[in-house]
Amino acid sequence: QVQLVESGGGLVQAGGSLRLSCAASGRTFSSYAMGWFRQAPGKEREIVAAINWSGGNRIYADSVRGRFTISRDNAKNTVSLQMDNLKVEDTAVYYCAADSLNYFRSSSRYYDYWGQGTQVTVSS
Repeated sequence: QVQLVESGGGLVQAGGSLRLSCAASGRTFSSYAMGWFRQAPGKEREIVAAINWSGGNRIYADSVRGRFTISRDNAKNTVSLQMDNLKVEDTAVYYCAADSLNYFRSSSRYYDYWGQGTQVTVSS
């Protein structure tokens, strides 16, 4: 099975930046759409950003557009989420997810592999 491992979470002040990384196993990574999701306490998991197989198309949640950037390096089997101008509302556990069929959608139901998550906490 595909394994995804997130890293880069932590505590940061509002207005600061963090970069999350996701390392994927397998040689089929380049054909997968990839997504970042987050889940805050008392909230359902929601899309943050997604990127198609080639990296040429991206999806962003309205709440993060202009502040977050998703990217991928297929040669290294990694996907990253650069988070700038962080807000307290961004506090959540962030999950990396893979869509093996490359549907490239915002709904979590299309993603069949998930990492364990990394905590991002933004303080005021």
